[in-house]
Order: sequence, then C-alpha cells, then structure tokens
Amino acid sequence: MGRVRVFFVLALAVTAGSVFAYGTYRYVRNLPQSGPAATINMPTQPVVVAATDLDIGAEISADDVKVIAWPKDSAPAQAISDVKDVVGRGVISPMIQNEPIVAVKLASKDAGAGLPPAIPPGLRALSVRVNEVIGVAGYVLPGTRVDVLATVNPTNIAQDVTSKVVLTNVQVLASGTKIERDVEKNKPIPVSVVTLLVAPEEAERLTLAATEGKIQLALRNPLDKSIPSTPGIRPAALLGYGAATRQAVARTRVAGMKPSAAPMPVSGPSEPIGATVEIIRGDKRAHEIVRQEQ
Repeated sequence: MGRVRVFFVLALAVTAGSVFAYGTYRYVRNLPQSGPAATINMPTQPVVVAATDLDIGAEISADDVKVIAWPKDSAPAQAISDVKDVVGRGVISPMIQNEPIVAVKLASKDAGAGLPPAIPPGLRALSVRVNEVIGVAGYVLPGTRVDVLATVNPTNIAQDVTSKVVLTNVQVLASGTKIERDVEKNKPIPVSVVTLLVAPEEAERLTLAATEGKIQLALRNPLDKSIPSTPGIRPAALLGYGAATRQAVARTRVAGMKPSAAPMPVSGPSEPIGATVEIIRGDKRAHEIVRQEQ
C-alpha cells in the first residue's frame, strides 16, 4: 500500500512539472523577439560605409568602401546606398572605418579630389612661408588653430616697429603638401609652407603682413574660441619706457656748455621735472629732458 502511494505521488509530481514546463515554453515563445533573431527579421536597407580611414582630399576608390545592411529605422540621413555614387569623389571631411558615407562629407562629382574641394564656400586657402620657429617647431599640423602675429615698421623709424595680432583662430588647412594629420601620434612635421583657411579680407591682411614685415604663428587650444583684441606693442613699451607719457616735449642742451643761470622762482605750482635721456651723436653727447605736457 505504501509503495502504491509513493508511485502515485511521483506520477503526480512528473505531471505537474510537465504542465509547468509546457506553460513556460509557450509563454517565452509568445514574448516579443529581441537579439539576433529579431535583427534578422528587422527591415534593413543598404548603406555605403568606409572600409578604411579616409582623410581630407582623398579620392574614393571601390576598395575604400563597402555596403552593409543597416536597420531601416535608424539609417543616417543622406545615407548613400550605391557604391557608384561615391567612387571618384573627393573627401572634404575625415571619416573613420565603418562610418556611413553621407553626401555632406563628399565633394561634388565634378569637383575632383585634393585641396580645392576641401575649401568651404566663401573662404580662401592662402599659403605663407614659414620656418621651424614660425611653424611652432613643426606642431602646426592640418586641422590645428593658430593666431597670426605681424611685426611691421610703417615709418622706417626704429621706435615705430610694432608687433600685433592681426588674425585670430585661423584653421591650418595644409602643412607643406600634406592636408591630413600625421597618423603617428601627431608627430611634429618640419615644413616650409603652411596653408591657412581665411576669408577674403583676412587674406588681404595676411598678405600685407607677410609682404611688409614678418609674421609669426601662435598655436592655440582648439577648444578656445576667444578672439582677443590687443593694441599691439612697440619697443619703448616693451622695455617700460614712455608708458605714462602721452605727449613729450624735448629740451636739449649740449654737454660741455655752461649751464645758464637758474630761473627765478615764480608763484604757483612748480612744473615737475621729467627724466633726462643721454643721446650720443658721433663724438658729441646731448641730454634731453623729457616731461609730460599737461
């Protein structure tokens, strides 16, 4: 009798377990699909992507791209689906491997490749001669931003030499003949010519600065968008002379002359005596008393 009871309980447990397992199977089967199975059933569309990294100015060939199935609901705007629409066109914005190729990153079909298609409408590419110092020791690479300083002498008088920032936040379009960065950790590249991306009026200022004086490039942080306004600096201000002098009056007396009699004191506030500057002309010495005119 006890053995029959054991078999009865065992059969009841097996039956209950089978019913529970079958119910669980049906429940899981009716759940919305996700994962690889759902991906297979998801509608897709062909999208052309880069098969390798593409730099500015590169001409796309058939080996540089491939077509993949992209989920239709998340396809990028302006995505290209036919390889024929990208082969032979120039790249105007860098792309990385497996990045979808969109029309805004490509030059028009008739523009070709190289530097010209990379110049945005309304801007100009202007090249200036540099050396290792002007080129910031080779760290002026394509894509970096610089300020342009000019040192000019407008009157051919030494005291009028002026250094001033004439252009700010200018993009370097090319360094030498390269229009892409050095792929080896942005290593410095010594070049003799740097091409800057400027507006037409900025091109005029840069050309005048390079023709009439000397230019220097100052490398800046690409995240710094400030546009500093500077008054420029002359040698006297650089050395701390004449900073507080608005208009100077010079009185000269030649060394060796007998001083004249001291003037009689007059009533009223006395005029402050300015600094004395010694000037040597050949074998003669002269002193200039400089005072600030009220």
